[in-house]
Amino acid sequence: MVATINTEKDIESVEDITLLVNTFYDKIRRDELLSSVFNAIIKDWDPHLEKMIQFWSTLLLYTRTYRGDPLPSHLPLKVDKEHFDRWLSLFNQTVDELFTGKIASNAKKRAFSIARIMKAVKQIPEE
Repeated sequence: MVATINTEKDIESVEDITLLVNTFYDKIRRDELLSSVFNAIIKDWDPHLEKMIQFWSTLLLYTRTYRGDPLPSHLPLKVDKEHFDRWLSLFNQTVDELFTGKIASNAKKRAFSIARIMKAVKQIPEE
């Protein structure tokens, strides 16, 4: 999927979340470091993308469509600080390419918090 760059628009709808998630995970699947981690675990991308759309729309738009805890499914992954840093960098890059505004800023803050929490649980030092 090719992202439409519109830095004058904030994240306002589930359609915006869908664009964000699909664009972000397209980058993940092509990334030299992250693709092997994600592609080894996710065999059917459609359900995963739908779950991520529900997750991010619940966090950012309060849709309450996501149920569950993402942490347990991520604990077995063989990742380190470099993986988390790349994930966060690609996420922020994607948000900045597509959106600007209060909710877009919140998305980046939430992603940072998610990465920080997962690193702490996995006992990966910040620096």
